[in-house]
Amino acid sequence: MNVMRIQGGIPLRGTVRTQGAKNAALPVMAACLLLKGGTLALDNVPDLCDVSTMMELLGALGVEVAREEDRVLLNVPEDIAWEAPEHLVRKMRASSLALGPLLARGGRAALPLPGGCSIGSRPIDLHLKGLVQMGAKIEIRNGVVHAAADRLRGRRIYLDFPSVGATENLMMAAALAQGETIIENIAREPEIDNLAVVLRSMGVPIDMEGTGCVRIKGVEEVRSCRERVIPDRIEACTYLLAGVMTGGRVTVEDVIPAHIDSLLAKLEEVGVRFAVNGSAVTVFPADRLQSVSLKTMPFPGFPTDLQPQMAAALSLAEGTSVIEESVFQARFLYAAELNRMGADIRVKGDTAVISGVERLSGANVKATDLRAGAALILAGLAAQGRTQVEDMVHVWRGYEAIDVKLRSLGAQVELAEDVR
Repeated sequence: MNVMRIQGGIPLRGTVRTQGAKNAALPVMAACLLLKGGTLALDNVPDLCDVSTMMELLGALGVEVAREEDRVLLNVPEDIAWEAPEHLVRKMRASSLALGPLLARGGRAALPLPGGCSIGSRPIDLHLKGLVQMGAKIEIRNGVVHAAADRLRGRRIYLDFPSVGATENLMMAAALAQGETIIENIAREPEIDNLAVVLRSMGVPIDMEGTGCVRIKGVEEVRSCRERVIPDRIEACTYLLAGVMTGGRVTVEDVIPAHIDSLLAKLEEVGVRFAVNGSAVTVFPADRLQSVSLKTMPFPGFPTDLQPQMAAALSLAEGTSVIEESVFQARFLYAAELNRMGADIRVKGDTAVISGVERLSGANVKATDLRAGAALILAGLAAQGRTQVEDMVHVWRGYEAIDVKLRSLGAQVELAEDVR
């Protein structure tokens, strides 16, 4: 179903449970490629398009993949393929995460340059630079990365930018490298910690120093293990904002509050009351929000993946808000769609100026990427009248059963096929 129809203006009330984090599940699934004749069992894996694509990719490489509800079993034989299929890699940017473990386990890998959401240039230069420092020979021919190494060697690597993907790829490559690898200026997102937990369970000594540095001692082989994917902080925040924007009372369970501190700080700033009770967070009905300024930053800063949803909320705030996007280019493509609903958002370069309006009106809009789609759904829930969000294919990449969860909170939403 590629269209969501929303009857807006209904305060949401109730409780939803957070799904497993897509951005944690994908790298730990890729980590199974380090195994030779072993099994990686993962719990709390979300049922999403991107996860299905990763399962297909691993299967195409020779991994035996099975799913039982939210558990995914990855049984890796001694010998697997080293060339990733182009049609799968181009569907999802996270396919690049197969490069490091494939190269580390077998000494060679071929991976077409990956695809994904259209939110600016996101090259994998840092991934490749780090692998070269570890002794890999890399060539890019006809859009395909060809990598080879007898055995990767531990090195001190400094990342020019704390890239999440580069950090993950190099951590997995270092797991089977000879000697110790030290990676500095790493990403500090919770998903990195989740990967470190899995690698430790596989027998890899890892020291996360808490200062943007990780030390990894390579091993000869890794072992089978079972671990759990952490809750999805972006999904949790999206449902909290749904409650805020509709003037409702929404509780989100299975949250790690420390992972969403940046949103909670902003909610307090805009005048929203909330309560944290263990792993549950509740937002309460509020008067009109107050305007704020924010800048997206790597964790623990405000996440770029929550920026569009926050912009939708601020479009109804009193006064003028300013959002500066410092992580991804072209992340404001959603602004034109929100403006169709009556928002007043002016974009110049990497900055959006949002003049709050009293109400939004339902309209036909199109999701330009995953998080833009979530923002438009939030706007539709708060708007007067009916909203139709097209190109929901983007949203299914990151939100499991979002229509079911919203209906459980009292929203009037339905799915339909695109008849264009």
